Amino acid sequence: MRDPYTVLGVTRSASEKDIKSAYRKLAKKYHPDQNPEDPAAHEKFAEATHAYDLLNNVEKRGQFDRGEIDADGNPKFAGFDPRTAGAGRGGRTAQGGFSAEDILKEFMSGFGGTQRGGGARPGPGGAQWDPFAGAAQQPGGSGRKGEDVIVTAAVSLEDANNAASVPVRMPNGKVLSVKLPEKVEEGQQIRLKGQGTPNPFGEAGDALVTVKFQKSKQFRRDGADLRTDVALALYEAVLGTKIRVPTLGGSVELNLPPGVDTGKALRLKGKGLYGDGDLYVNLKVVLPPGGDPDLEALMRFMRESKPYKVRD
Repeated sequence: MRDPYTVLGVTRSASEKDIKSAYRKLAKKYHPDQNPEDPAAHEKFAEATHAYDLLNNVEKRGQFDRGEIDADGNPKFAGFDPRTAGAGRGGRTAQGGFSAEDILKEFMSGFGGTQRGGGARPGPGGAQWDPFAGAAQQPGGSGRKGEDVIVTAAVSLEDANNAASVPVRMPNGKVLSVKLPEKVEEGQQIRLKGQGTPNPFGEAGDALVTVKFQKSKQFRRDGADLRTDVALALYEAVLGTKIRVPTLGGSVELNLPPGVDTGKALRLKGKGLYGDGDLYVNLKVVLPPGGDPDLEALMRFMRESKPYKVRD
């Protein structure tokens, strides 16, 4: 990975506020929801997120500034880069340093001997000691962390409203059940610890699940308010009736009086998203299919004998 300061476009003296502001701008620009068909944007978003995670951690930022870890958060050793090691097994590399096997033997010699094949040897208490992690892997300790992965969860308004658990497919094909937080917002990220890219020398990265609301067949969202349409037969609008109205928590029954005005939406208070908004029900009169001679005769009678004004 590139220098995290370069990735975020800030100087090494940047404050926490400057770093956070820079990340927000990049996240907004390269967010997967804004660039669903652009893999390059997805990579830039992941890179910016990784850079922010490193610089936002006071301890890791200090280690990076002192040259103790690299941009990926991996420990550094003088004259050795684990990503390029092994070019000349058992001897010097093309860059003039020593191979991974040589350095491994050097570390092992300081702990009472070496092992054939350069394998890790047990440390205190039987824990495996890994020179590439920068310290003995004591029980409960932590090594290098794998890369985070970015995935999107398509969430229905009903599931969001109920803080339900939804299935999310990982890049490796694994399907996880993810519990949505209360009053989750579109674009909000849920971090799943240890569900990212595994690392043989340390803990796995995390999965960053971005919430994306699915388009609903029943509701149109306007902030916390919702709108839906309910069809009425002409005689129901004239004579009155009972109708079932869908809500995020299940359908409810409404009594419509005779002569209901279908030009105005009915308001159901507190039936919007998370109970913070309202549900507006638009009534739409549907005429009988194929026409009806008796209805046409009645309409002609009303037009000629009982007209009324509906437009200015």
